[in-house]
Amino acid sequence: MRKRWLVLLLVIVVGVVTAGCSSNETSGDGGGTTLTFYSTATSEEDKKVMSEAVAAFEEEYPEINIEDNYPGDGYEDMLRVKMAANDLPDLFDTHGWAKQRYGEYVADLSGMDWVKNLDPALDTILKDDEGKVYAYPLNQAKDGISYNATLLKEYGIEPPTTFEGFMKALIEIKEKSDGTVTPFWFNGSDKSAFGQYFDQFATPLLVTDKEHNYEEELLNGRFDWSHYTFLPEKLKEMQEKGLLNKDVLTAQIQQQAQLMAQSKIGFTLASGSLGPAVEELNPEVQVGVVPMPVIHEGDEPSWIGGERHTVAIWKDTEYMEEAKKFIEFLAQPEIAKKIAEGTSLPAGLKSIEAENYYSEYYKRYEDVKVQPYFDRIYLPSGMWNVMGSTGQQLLSGKMTPEEVSEKMAEEYERLREQ
Repeated sequence: MRKRWLVLLLVIVVGVVTAGCSSNETSGDGGGTTLTFYSTATSEEDKKVMSEAVAAFEEEYPEINIEDNYPGDGYEDMLRVKMAANDLPDLFDTHGWAKQRYGEYVADLSGMDWVKNLDPALDTILKDDEGKVYAYPLNQAKDGISYNATLLKEYGIEPPTTFEGFMKALIEIKEKSDGTVTPFWFNGSDKSAFGQYFDQFATPLLVTDKEHNYEEELLNGRFDWSHYTFLPEKLKEMQEKGLLNKDVLTAQIQQQAQLMAQSKIGFTLASGSLGPAVEELNPEVQVGVVPMPVIHEGDEPSWIGGERHTVAIWKDTEYMEEAKKFIEFLAQPEIAKKIAEGTSLPAGLKSIEAENYYSEYYKRYEDVKVQPYFDRIYLPSGMWNVMGSTGQQLLSGKMTPEEVSEKMAEEYERLREQ
């Protein structure tokens, strides 16, 4: 009886001690240090690649544990709460906002060895004029429009280089498939799908053409938002002509790869892991990607991009040395290559030659310039949600194209003043 009570007492004591240790404390039994890491990876393929990298690091450094988290759509709201409390994860993904949103919260990584190999295309995004380096890029985005290359070849449709050509291709797909193929597919249950549409097309509409360049007005707050109305007008026109999926407002991202593998989708804005996911389901279907078509005559196509997934270190972490070890590990050539290839995106380091699903397309369009994401340069924080929600309201009939632009103008002014 006495022995049973001793065992019970030991269990209680161990439970109390364990409860009293935070996840970041070094345990007394040699268990090491735990670092929290938050990533914006959402696809199962991307999360798998990251989890494998974490596991490999923990195997090499058993005294350091990485607690990786993938909050999905809730990532931005979660990080905003943590910023307000000045209690961020030890390591986190800056998802395109390394300088503008998270700049004051991240440690300077300029002294790390990998910096000398940073792709110059990322300099303006991840460095400042004083030389501070804000985050380590796991990969970099080259976003355009993804398409069913097998289907387009069957229908004799060339990948479009102009918006007019894009609209014509959508109509051809609808006609030649007798309506069995969705010309332009959106996972519209997630408002960010419409945010992606507006963000990617805003660059050729408002920035890259010399005769229609509104950079100065956008940056100084004097932009006339009637110039934006073209985009909601065209999106509404696509819906009215039956060029979007009928379930555009309820479709979910999980459906995308399956439908593309069944050749039920012509074009979509997804990139990265879509191609490999489709190949796994149906090797007979090839997914291609083309740079953003031009809207104004005489302009040149462009990729939309910058940092995709990154790892930054919270400047107030208690475990700076351990956090830097994790980034140093990720920057090792074999690990950096594996992550880039696993996410089907170019590496963030110029020394890494990553062969991935879309390599032939990136090589085909290697001379096409990469333009930064529109909202990250020209819009105040918070406008991404506005772009997405106005897209949903537009297609649900609650807003007109003109009202979309008016709402954008209102929120642009309000958020700039915050």
